[in-house]
Amino acid sequence: MAARRKTLRIATYNVNGIRARQSNLLEWLAREAPDIVCLQELKAVDAAFPQAALEHAGYWSLWAGQSAWNGVAILSKGSEPLEIRRRLPGSRSDRDSRYLEAAVKGVIVGCLYAPNGNPQPGPKFDGKLAWMKRLDAHAASLVDAPHPVVLAGDYNVVPTDFDIYKPDSWRRDALLQPESRALYAQLLRQGWTDALRALYPEQRLYTFWDYFRQHWQRDAGLRIDHLLLNAAVKLRGGGVDRWVREQAHASDHAPAWIEIDAPQATTARARARKT
Repeated sequence: MAARRKTLRIATYNVNGIRARQSNLLEWLAREAPDIVCLQELKAVDAAFPQAALEHAGYWSLWAGQSAWNGVAILSKGSEPLEIRRRLPGSRSDRDSRYLEAAVKGVIVGCLYAPNGNPQPGPKFDGKLAWMKRLDAHAASLVDAPHPVVLAGDYNVVPTDFDIYKPDSWRRDALLQPESRALYAQLLRQGWTDALRALYPEQRLYTFWDYFRQHWQRDAGLRIDHLLLNAAVKLRGGGVDRWVREQAHASDHAPAWIEIDAPQATTARARARKT
């Protein structure tokens, strides 16, 4: 009998303040044991990142912190991520910690936290669109790679009305604007697969429930955390760890995850060395 092929579990989780949610994060890591994790909205400077606690839990880390806002990190269970880049190309003035890319266990992983863009119209929405155009341009350089590539994070885009509990309540929000959705759709036209929607084409899945009006209790959610895959990724399963949102002092997001065939690590590491 042939041996079962090894798989990797890759997750994305907007932790909404890693210092405030450290115990929630560690509990989730212990219970679900993902192999690779993309974290967003650390809301902590580099020196405040809980590297020692994560190492004790079995995870190596790369992180790009920022005071009060933003901040992204990539965690790898039992092995060290190999850093490729810390910001999207295309802007010398960008100092926000919103993108981190690494070779991890044979996969190129881009961890991203797109701008929210509210209020719109206005400078913040213009900045959101400019950042997403840079993401589209960089993604186009990765999509045809012969090795697996995963772009995971909080995109701050609700792709369609099927991805939100009540779209009419959010029509003016930057997450639902036609321009935001068009730039997300452009990624899919490049050849990226929206993993959770591919797995559950007819099921409403949410990853975010805000803190107001009992949205969690009413399951009034949005799907804004996405894992996009190039054609080299062999997708086996996925879902949302909703129980994390139910915990005390929880983030307003729940982790979304996929399971893929584990690749050979050599090709991804070779790309990282050349970049």
